[in-house]
Amino acid sequence: MAEKKETKTVKTETKKEPVKKVAAKKPTAKKPTEKKATTKKVTEKKTATKKVDETKKSMQDYIDVINWKKWEAHHMNWLYIEVNAGDLLTECEAGVDNIETCCKAILECMLEGDAFIVEPKVKAKIANSLTVRYYVDNLSVERKKY
Repeated sequence: MAEKKETKTVKTETKKEPVKKVAAKKPTAKKPTEKKATTKKVTEKKTATKKVDETKKSMQDYIDVINWKKWEAHHMNWLYIEVNAGDLLTECEAGVDNIETCCKAILECMLEGDAFIVEPKVKAKIANSLTVRYYVDNLSVERKKY
């Protein structure tokens, strides 16, 4: 027949250490020499955080973004898109001053038939207000550059 096995349960107790109470420290007056030492540490920390490497995008990166936008609009059967230099710069790399590269890329992507919506009065045409309308109904490679 079936034999029953006896099992023993063993209880283990863990000893809890009593909680030690720590007396609150009274504030002490700082010596002028200690104050100088703490300000040096703070300035060292601030300079360490400013050493963030700012890598700016190249003109080819902006050209790729613009061409991607043009192809996306073309596949959605849109007639044109308008690209503003300030908005494109904020979209690609917010907080970085790279407007010259952004504007050059916008001008480089212009093809025959594309038009300025807002053309800066500056001869180099470099400004946040530069806005170009790209027609995306015909994106063939045979279209001439602007």
